[in-house]
Amino acid sequence: MRVLVVEDHAKLAMVLATGLRQAGIAVDVVFDGQDALDHLALIAYDVVVLDRDLPSVHGDDVCKAVVAGGSASRVLMLTAAGAVEDRVEGLGIGADDYLPKPCDFTELVARVRALARRPGASLPPRLSHGDLALDPSRRTATRGGRPLSLNSKEFAVLEVLLSAPGVVVPAEEILERVWDEAADPFSQAVRTTISRLRAKLGDPPVIETVAKAGYRVAG
Repeated sequence: MRVLVVEDHAKLAMVLATGLRQAGIAVDVVFDGQDALDHLALIAYDVVVLDRDLPSVHGDDVCKAVVAGGSASRVLMLTAAGAVEDRVEGLGIGADDYLPKPCDFTELVARVRALARRPGASLPPRLSHGDLALDPSRRTATRGGRPLSLNSKEFAVLEVLLSAPGVVVPAEEILERVWDEAADPFSQAVRTTISRLRAKLGDPPVIETVAKAGYRVAG
């Protein structure tokens, strides 16, 4: 999952980003509305955590642009304006969810994950393939009932592949969805993570490589 945090208070923005990354989520951070629009024009984010009172372009206008452009990105407004009428207004312009500041961080993570499961074709809360099961909300994975010890990137890569059973997912797409913009696009991060993941999953193999195309869950 990849999230864009749009917050003009730099300290708060980095706190949010650090916490989301610790929850295994790839995060990009911007500090004004125009930079948010520039990022959204290039990257398909799963969720946008959006402050309303932004410089350059107001958060409301960023939200309206996401909706008008038909983006699949879900918008979670996070703002100090916590009155009921503010929440109603935020949802009325197209936000998918709304949290007032300060908020409980565990609730923020839970809501981000819930929104990410609500794209056009909703994903089930639990993913499985044969004897392999993955629960994104609980951050658990098992095979044949045996718990798997996966780091955050391994878990996220497996989630991407299980979310598209039988579909070949290019390495470039995996990199974009699991790593943030600080990742080197020419690195071997995806290949290395897939290799470690295969070793942990064991036999019979679950992930297969499709030459010059990408990776998929074996049929």
